[in-house]
Amino acid sequence: MGDIQISDAIFRCMKEWGIEKKVFTITVDNASSNDSAIRYMKDILQRSISLVCGGRLFHVRCCAHILNLCVQYGLDEIQHAISDVRDSVEYVNRSEARRIQFADCVQQLQLKDRKLICDCKTRWNLTFEMLSCALKFKEAFKMLKDRDPFFDRCPLEDDWDKVAKLCSILETFWTATHIISGCEYPTSNLFLHEVQKIKSALDSHVDDEDSFIRNLVRRMKMKFDKYLGECNLLMAIAVVFDPTKKMLGVEFCFSRLYSNDEAKENIAKVKEIINILYEEYVVESMNKNNYENPGSSNTFGSQVSHQSSIYTWDEFDAYCAQVEASKPKRSELVDYLESRRLKTNEKSY
Repeated sequence: MGDIQISDAIFRCMKEWGIEKKVFTITVDNASSNDSAIRYMKDILQRSISLVCGGRLFHVRCCAHILNLCVQYGLDEIQHAISDVRDSVEYVNRSEARRIQFADCVQQLQLKDRKLICDCKTRWNLTFEMLSCALKFKEAFKMLKDRDPFFDRCPLEDDWDKVAKLCSILETFWTATHIISGCEYPTSNLFLHEVQKIKSALDSHVDDEDSFIRNLVRRMKMKFDKYLGECNLLMAIAVVFDPTKKMLGVEFCFSRLYSNDEAKENIAKVKEIINILYEEYVVESMNKNNYENPGSSNTFGSQVSHQSSIYTWDEFDAYCAQVEASKPKRSELVDYLESRRLKTNEKSY
């Protein structure tokens, strides 16, 4: 499907849902056709509506998809070993007799775990879970090989070693994907911190003494840094709006994601966007107020529009420096939940 066709299909959905004039941002996979489609759609929408911040936040690349691409680089390095582990798991689960025989091996080795996990080839997180689980049964697979002459796909010791090293790297990716894919809590404010943790994990192994880990991480890091080079302003803004992190959370993550100059440049972009968002909010609020109350004064709105983009952040930066040096405080939400818990305990007595 071409870029224009993709754009038209998305617009038809927005029209059907009645949100074509309310679109704030669109998140898509990292593909060239998607880039062209979103660029085309952005141009079309800007002819009839005013996008937030002039459309600077309109196109967002899917973070989970980028992580998936990085992980695939790692999985491709030991595809043969992964195939042997997958075939071994399937071999055991294929018949009841083999499951019983394998269970006997597990009992003799006095292993705590009891059940193997099957994966889905198109979902790397399930492949990771399968590999992590199979590693716990490594000795049981070896024992089964000695007892079953038809079991010929048991991974070699060198393959088990590579699988273990890969899982140690992928665990950070798996945890991050699990957190940002949550459905029972807000996730937009968590992306930047999880990306920062992955960057730190990759950086810590980029010069590893083990050549396998070093080459593996460098391949993954190349893909990750390509995505990271384009500062995702929306992830940073979500952190600013988190009362437990605010701008300090952005500065912390950026200091570990970028060089000093890049971090300062991207922080300035975030502050600029926050400023623009506020100005647009005030103008929209005043226009709404004037529409509902034609005779009301709009002095404040006029003042804001005249002061557009001239605010300075010196006082805020001084406050951040002061807070950064002081002991961190709990958020009002945490204090509220704590007070509710204490009241509940008192009632129970």
